[in-house]
Amino acid sequence: MSIDPLLLKRADSKCEFCGSEEELATYDIPPITLKSLDKSLLVCSSCLDQIEHPEKMQPNHWRCLNDTMWSEIPAIQAMSWRMLDRLRDEGWPNDLLEMLYIEDDVKKWAMSGLRAVDGPTLDSNGVAFAVGDTAIMIKDVFITGANFTAKRGMVVKNIALTDTNRSIEGNLNGTRVVLGAKTLKKV
Repeated sequence: MSIDPLLLKRADSKCEFCGSEEELATYDIPPITLKSLDKSLLVCSSCLDQIEHPEKMQPNHWRCLNDTMWSEIPAIQAMSWRMLDRLRDEGWPNDLLEMLYIEDDVKKWAMSGLRAVDGPTLDSNGVAFAVGDTAIMIKDVFITGANFTAKRGMVVKNIALTDTNRSIEGNLNGTRVVLGAKTLKKV
């Protein structure tokens, strides 16, 4: 498969993660609705193999994300977030994730590629959540990190799915919070 010349130019003919110039290929970031330069990366065979086969993950190889995650290119930001999230158990990626700032739409895109293997995320009535949904709190919940109580009836907007089917992430009173899915009713 040939590599788009514009992608080669954007990446300076190097892997957009580790900088390797060997065995480069195009990687289209899932979910793929329409192939485009904006949703593709130029990666080396080592990065591609680890992206496609998580069981082959070499955590130290991905220390390159310390630099890569600061890219201005949304596709690189989204995949950097996904790879850091995949490596959370290593410890060091948590620090990088805390520092990483990406726009809400890019984070939604990054999170859309991470779905739990244990089924859809359901609200208190058994209705499945989707990215971007709105929900209403069905009971009072104290939000520890934000130090306030989310009251019954409050609206949670711009829902994002997490890597577990037991919780969602959403905006509540202008604060991004993680809430138990069973404390919400989809609107």
